Amino acid sequence: YACYVSSSDLKAFERRLTEYIACLQPATGRWRMILIVVSVCTATGAWNWLIDPETQKVSFFTSLWNHPFFTISCITLIGLFFAGIHKRVVAPSIIAARCRTVLAEYNMSCDDTGKLILKPRPHVQ
Repeated sequence: YACYVSSSDLKAFERRLTEYIACLQPATGRWRMILIVVSVCTATGAWNWLIDPETQKVSFFTSLWNHPFFTISCITLIGLFFAGIHKRVVAPSIIAARCRTVLAEYNMSCDDTGKLILKPRPHVQ
């Protein structure tokens, strides 16, 4: 069966898709910055925690208590992952990938910004 879509419908769909992906970009950028800052804080705190000679002499929980910067940043990083930051950081690419899956049935695709890519029609013999 054939499905016909007008070019104005395709343009409207493309405009809405690019608009939606563009609207996600600022939030995605903020989430990426938050993830980078918390990751760097955790890595810095872990380094200070590991090079501290007292860490080997005291219990695990005491060593965490002695390094609150590492403990808080590590808990924050774990909390961010439980809250789904890993999905928010890549949200535009998830939307584009899902659209590509649906558009493949109509012999189309889209790039990461939401611009439609029309593929040539397969020749049926």
